[in-house]
Formats: sequence, C-alpha cells, structure tokens
Amino acid sequence: EVQLQASGGGLVQAGGSLRLSCTISGFEFDDYAIGWFRQAPGEQREPISCISSRDPNTFYADSVKGRFTISRDNAKNTVYLQMNSLKPEDTGVYYCTSRTYWGKGTQVTVSS
Repeated sequence: EVQLQASGGGLVQAGGSLRLSCTISGFEFDDYAIGWFRQAPGEQREPISCISSRDPNTFYADSVKGRFTISRDNAKNTVYLQMNSLKPEDTGVYYCTSRTYWGKGTQVTVSS
C-alpha cells in the first residue's frame, strides 16, 4: 500500500518558519520526483516546489523562491520543505505528491 504522510504544519506568525516533512512508503522512493502543492482557502491547488530523484534538481514557484527550500533524504524515504519568512498568503493545506499519489495534507496557518 502506498502512503504519503505529511506533517509539520501549524500556526505561526508572519516572519516565522516551519519545516514540513513527507514520508513515503509503498514504492521505491529513490526513483521518483516528489512535489509539494498548496491549496489556499477558496483557491485551486497550486505547485510550490519539486525535487527530482537521485541527482536532485529543484523547482520553486516564484511566490516562494528564496524563502522555501526543498530537500530529500533517500535513506529515510522523506522529503522536507523548509519554509522561512512565512507570509499570511502562505496559508493553506500543503500536500506532498509523487507519481499519481497524494498525501492527506498538513495545514499551515500564518497569522499577520
């Protein structure tokens, strides 16, 4: 059974930091790119960041570039999203995804 377990969300003041984690089981983690999406209230889900497999290349949406850092630990089957200098507009549910699978999401709320 494939599982993507996201965690690390919470309530933080603007300017603060959070680190999201996504632990994946059920397929060969090393072979696949992993992405993070965000869905703000009333909005469509949007791509935030992505990291490729063994020779990691990364992608960031313009809205988070310079503030968020994606990384992966293949030994732990886990991908991380370090989020710094958080803004109220970063509020939303953050989902990790790989192949066609999605985790349940973790809520991030940034207060002004």
